Amino acid sequence: MCGIVGVVAHTPVNQLLYDGLLLLQHRGQDAAGIVTAEGPVFHMFKGPGLVQNVFRTRYMRDLTGSVGIAHCRYPTAGSAYSELESQPFYVNSPFGITLGHNGNLTNSTQLRRELREQDFRHVNTNSDSEVLLNVLALELERAAQHHRLEPEAIFRAVAGVHRRCRGAYAVVALIAGHGLLAFRDPFGIRPLCVGRNEALGGSEHLFASESVAAEALGFRFLRDVEPGEAVFVDLQGRLHAQQCAPAPRLVPCIFEYVYLARPDSVIDGASVYHSRLNMGAELAAKIGAMHEARDVDVVIPIPDSSRPSALELANRLGKPYREGFIKNRYIGRTFIMPGQAIRRKSVRQKLNPIGSEFAGKVVLLVDDSIVRGTTSREIVQMARDAGARKVYFASAAPPVRYPNVYGIDMPTPRELVASGRSDAEIAREVGADLLVYQELDALKRAVRGANPRLAEFEASCFDGRYVTGDITADYLAALAGDRDERRGEEPDQADATPRARVAGGG
Repeated sequence: MCGIVGVVAHTPVNQLLYDGLLLLQHRGQDAAGIVTAEGPVFHMFKGPGLVQNVFRTRYMRDLTGSVGIAHCRYPTAGSAYSELESQPFYVNSPFGITLGHNGNLTNSTQLRRELREQDFRHVNTNSDSEVLLNVLALELERAAQHHRLEPEAIFRAVAGVHRRCRGAYAVVALIAGHGLLAFRDPFGIRPLCVGRNEALGGSEHLFASESVAAEALGFRFLRDVEPGEAVFVDLQGRLHAQQCAPAPRLVPCIFEYVYLARPDSVIDGASVYHSRLNMGAELAAKIGAMHEARDVDVVIPIPDSSRPSALELANRLGKPYREGFIKNRYIGRTFIMPGQAIRRKSVRQKLNPIGSEFAGKVVLLVDDSIVRGTTSREIVQMARDAGARKVYFASAAPPVRYPNVYGIDMPTPRELVASGRSDAEIAREVGADLLVYQELDALKRAVRGANPRLAEFEASCFDGRYVTGDITADYLAALAGDRDERRGEEPDQADATPRARVAGGG
C-alpha cells in the first residue's frame, strides 16, 4: 500500500503535491518523492522518511511546473528500504517518463527477465514498480506513430501493459511534453480516483489514491478510475479516457475498508466510515448471541481505525462506549514497521491506558483486525495491568490466515497469528479471555451496505483466493524466502529451494 497523487493545473503544483502526500501519509511512511514537469524538463526530489522530513523549502523551490506526480512509499512483499527504490521512477526513453505505483506485480520476476533478454531494457533495482515503468515505456515506444504520441496510442500502450502485467497496480505517470497518464489494473484491486477544479485558466485535474486528497485540496470528486481504464490529461487540461482491458471486473481490496484507507474517504462508491459502522453492527449481532459475552461492562476501541466499528457495536449491544487508550500521534503505524522487535517496543510508546476505564471491569476491546498478534497481545496485557477483571477481544475483520500479494505487507503464514490456529488457540496466544472474529460474509455485507453495487471483493488474506489466478505455492514460498533473506533469517526447510527474488515497491 502506497499513496500516489498526480496533478495537471495552470499554476505551480509543488505545494498541491506536497499537501496531497500529507493527506495520504498513512499509506506509506518509508519514503516520499515529487516530480514536476516544466515543458519537457522534469524536476525531481525524493528521500527516506515522512513527507514533512523529506522536503524542505529549498527543495520545493526547485520543483517548478504546473504538472506533477508524487508518491509516499510503503515497502511491499518483504522489501526493505533502499534509496534506489523510492519513487517516482524515471526512464529517458522514449519521450521521458516518470511513474508512481501503488500495488504489487505478481509476475515481476518473469517480466524482469523478459525486459533484459528480449526487450534489451535495463532494470536497476529490485522494485516491481521499475519493472512496470519499463513495460509501459516499451509499450509507448511500440504504440507511437512516427514519434507522435496521441491519446489513442497511449491507450494502446496501456492495453499492452494489461496484457503483460499481473497483480495489483494503480499508476500515475508523467510523459514529458505530453501530459499525465493514470490507470488501474483490470480488477481495480488498489484504489484510484480523479477530481476536477475549474480555474481561471480552465479545468485542472487531480488523481489520488483516496478521495480525501482531492476534496481537501479543493477539487470536486469526479469519479473513480474504472478497473482496466486509462485516463490521460494533456497539458491543455483536456481529459481523455478509454477502457483498455478486454474483460475488466471491479474486485477492490476489502482490507482498504477494514484498515488501510482514511475513514473520510469514499472508495469505489463505498464510504469507508459507513463500511466500518456496518462492521460494528455485524459484529454486534454475533456477540449479542453469545452467552459468554453477556457480562461485558464497557466497549473500548483500539485507536484509531476501529473507532466507528466499536461505537456502533456498543450502541447495538447497549453497552457504554469509552476511550480507554490514549494514542501518541508522533509514533508511526505499527502495522507497517519492519520487524517484530520494533513493533513490540513501539506499542507501549504509542498507547497508554486510562486506568479508571479498566479497573474491576469486564472490557470488550475492539480492533479493526489481528494480523501478527504482537500488538494485540501487548494491548491485552496493558488492559490487565490497568486492572481489568476480564479482557474480551473482538476483531472487525475475519482471521488473517493467508499471505497478501497485492501490496500489503503480510506475506508469510508463520508470521500470521491465525495461521494454523483455532479461535481458542489464538485467544490464548494474545492472552484474551474471549476472542470474537467477524465472519467473512458479514464483512462483505458491511462494505456492500455502503455501496450495494459492489459484487466482489479481493479478500485473499482471509480466504486464500487470489483473483488474478496466477498465485502458486512456489510463488508464495519464494515470497516468504525472500522476506526471510532480507531480515537475515534462515528459511524454513520446506522453502529451502533455489528461488527468484521477489520484491515490491508500491
